[in-house]
Amino acid sequence: MAKKSRTPPPPKSVQAPKARGREGSGAPLGGNGKWIGIALAVVLVIAAIAAAVSLGSGKSPKATANASEVTKAMAAAGCTFHTYPSVGRRHITTLTPNPPIKYNSFPPTSGPHYYVPAVWGSYDSPVSEYQAVHNLEHGGIVIQYGPGVPKDTITKIGDFYQSDPVALLVAPLPKLGDKVSVTAWTHLALCPAFDQKAFTAFRDAFRYQGPEKFPPADLQPGM
Repeated sequence: MAKKSRTPPPPKSVQAPKARGREGSGAPLGGNGKWIGIALAVVLVIAAIAAAVSLGSGKSPKATANASEVTKAMAAAGCTFHTYPSVGRRHITTLTPNPPIKYNSFPPTSGPHYYVPAVWGSYDSPVSEYQAVHNLEHGGIVIQYGPGVPKDTITKIGDFYQSDPVALLVAPLPKLGDKVSVTAWTHLALCPAFDQKAFTAFRDAFRYQGPEKFPPADLQPGM
C-alpha cells in the first residue's frame, strides 16, 4: 500500500441548483392557481423542516433503517457496534492542538477536526485522527488496524479497499492493538478480525451519509 504525504485542499462544495420558474409563465395565476401556490408552499415548508431535523440529528433515513442490519452483521462477526451522539463539526487549524481534543469514542466518529481532510486512499503509516474525522464528515468510511493484526488480515482489508475504494480511507492505528476498527460519522465498530460480510454491510449503510454531502466523483482515491 502506497504512502501518501500530501493533503490537498478539501473538495469544492457542492452548490445546489437554483430554482427556475416556468418558461413563458408571465401571466398571473387565477383563483385555482392561488390555492395551488398555497399548497406548494406548505409542502416546501414541511420538506424544509424534515431536512433540518435530519441534518440536526446527523442521521439520514437510510442510515437509520440499515443500522439494525449492521448491528446483526457485526454481532455475527464478533464485533461491537455503537452509534454515538455527534459532538460537533468545528474546524481546527493545527494537527497538534494543545490540549489534545477529547472525543466521545476511540477512534473518533465526530467532533472538532482539521480543516483539510486526508487524501482518500490506503496508507502504510498512521493518518492524523484530526484529519480522518473530516473524511467522515464528508461521508467517508475509515478502516484502521493495530500493530497486532496479522498480515493476512491486513491483506484482506487491502483487497476489500481495492474492490471499491471510493470514499474509503485505510491506515494503521497503533493504539488499536490487535483490533480492527471501521468508522463512519457517529458510527463505530471494533472487531477482532476482518469480516467481509460485516464490513460490506457497514460500508453500504453509512457511506455518503455524512452531514456534508459530496458526490462520489469528489471522493475518489488520491483526492
